[in-house]
Amino acid sequence: MDKLKAVITSMLGNTPALSQYIDSTLLCAEMIIDCYKEGNKVLLCGNGGSCADCDHIAGELMKGFLKKRPLPKQLEQSLEVQFKGEWHQVKGKLQQGLPAISLCTHNALMTAFCNDVDADLLYAQQVIGYGKPKDVLIALSTSGNSINVINAVKTSKALDLTVIGFTGRSGGQLKELCDLCLCVPADETYKVQEYHLPIYHAVCAAVEAYFFSE
Repeated sequence: MDKLKAVITSMLGNTPALSQYIDSTLLCAEMIIDCYKEGNKVLLCGNGGSCADCDHIAGELMKGFLKKRPLPKQLEQSLEVQFKGEWHQVKGKLQQGLPAISLCTHNALMTAFCNDVDADLLYAQQVIGYGKPKDVLIALSTSGNSINVINAVKTSKALDLTVIGFTGRSGGQLKELCDLCLCVPADETYKVQEYHLPIYHAVCAAVEAYFFSE
């Protein structure tokens, strides 16, 4: 994992407040790598700015971030058969993705469940639907105490998911519930989120570097 640590160090090492998080960021990347090696997926949940961060992380994982991700030759050949004369318009555009689902983006489900059932259990319900043993849930809460996120974490643990938390200095409830909790050195919401971004960028870069060499 020296290569991955080098990737993370290059992205965090020049920020004094984050240099102490290099090892925990590497551990976070390794947990996600282990998930993907077993054919599993990543789920993400958070509120407000953390909701946007969930979408951001899913985007970095599902398409090329810093590297190209060419499709396997056998898949390209099968796609060429299906697209036939249109293949020239598609070739080289599709790329390998690392499966990640932001639980923040299903508007019809979210509004229906909040209206009909219980908003505090919204993310927990999606974990019930999507979660499988050894998947990873990434739970973001700047306070560490967001009830809908906490409920998703508890549900994930019941289903044998690995849980990674991103939170602020105190860690809140997340700190005690997660398999790994990255508690950044800030208390104000916007500052916590500003620290989260470079850390999850480093995680995504390291995970991508493990699976894709170009």
